[in-house]
Amino acid sequence: MTKRERAIQEAFKERMDETELLNCMRCGFCLPACPTYIETGFDETQSPRGRIALMKAVHDGLISPDDDVEKSLNLCLGCRACEPVCPAGVQYGHLLEEARDIFNEYNRYSLPVKTVRKTVFEGIFPHQNRMANAVGLLGFYQRSGLQKAARKIGFMKLFPENLRQMEKALPEVPLRKALKNRPANLAANTNQVKAKVAFFRGCLMDTMFMETNDATLKLLQKAGCEIVIPEGQNCCGALHGHSGEKDKAKELAKRNIEAFENTEADYIIVNAGGCGAFLIDYDHLLKDDPAYSERAKVFTAKMKDISQILYELDFHNEVPLSLKNQIITYQDSCHLRNVMKTFIAPRALITAINGADFREMEKADSCCGSAGIYNIVESEMSMQILDHKMEKVADTKAHTIVTANPGCLLQMKLGIEREGLSDRVRAVHIVDLLLEACN
Repeated sequence: MTKRERAIQEAFKERMDETELLNCMRCGFCLPACPTYIETGFDETQSPRGRIALMKAVHDGLISPDDDVEKSLNLCLGCRACEPVCPAGVQYGHLLEEARDIFNEYNRYSLPVKTVRKTVFEGIFPHQNRMANAVGLLGFYQRSGLQKAARKIGFMKLFPENLRQMEKALPEVPLRKALKNRPANLAANTNQVKAKVAFFRGCLMDTMFMETNDATLKLLQKAGCEIVIPEGQNCCGALHGHSGEKDKAKELAKRNIEAFENTEADYIIVNAGGCGAFLIDYDHLLKDDPAYSERAKVFTAKMKDISQILYELDFHNEVPLSLKNQIITYQDSCHLRNVMKTFIAPRALITAINGADFREMEKADSCCGSAGIYNIVESEMSMQILDHKMEKVADTKAHTIVTANPGCLLQMKLGIEREGLSDRVRAVHIVDLLLEACN
């Protein structure tokens, strides 16, 4: 065993939750819910119970934490579909994040990889102004003619096929000046204020997907919500937490708690399933921090997805919704469903739209293969999952695929491009669909 492997093993002994590892009964209920287990032809090392067995074996000193163990952990989507079906209630996602964090701490990244990680995790995502500048460059690429030129001369052929298709699926980025015009407070558009909410605007959501954030605010106003958008909020930390950068995730969590705790809001609203799942786990992330553990519990108790608050405020029954001749299907955001337990609300809102024919997709609750940056770092598995997902979409004959997370939305747009369906099928965020149905 190498020096590095011994250090990782010691860290597993010290930091992994042995009680949680022992809670796994190896019953196998998780197997049918796990995308990578299915896609690899039922390879046990690519299943939740198999990965827990590997973690426990490293913890107990029975195996070395070698490249094969790390590869198994990295191939996991982190969709947490295993958790709702687990009779023992094993918190697999928490175990996975801790294990990845340990491996990352002792990893020997090459200089280019270190540079990219430092730029992304420290240089861009924690700073909203830098995120806006980075997305602004993408907007310049789209509007200046560079995008058309790059496609015309065949420059994009230098990139892998999935990245070429992803470039086509990217939304049109708003002008840089539009990103600066976000108000701090908005009044309800109803005579009676039903709730005071604080809006988590996110990093990508308030730049690349700014129009979806605008639509979210309009829906909340129509539903009777007074809205406050706290200054000082930043990235939720999900990308960091899922990529072995746990300390940085904690720093971001603390800043968000500080930003929201004096708003006197009844609820904190999020419109991105991946962000929401990480935000609602702040109480676990900071459970050992005496200065923030109780504050984190107060924060997470207020978290709600936009679809859930609209559903609870009876928006779908009080606001007329209609669309003409639309066959609609819904793709669950894994984290929205499996962590935030929100899956009835979005379906109820969609089925309330007059003129829309909602068709439930088979295995709508299975991962689409996006999983943050998984579709880039594990592109082969991601595309394999996506192709099977698009077969289920085709069975519904839907014109519109609805989802509730930016990563899922881009992945479904990518699937549409891969299948050559861009002239017949669209993918939209649920709030954009609902606002469209209001008009």
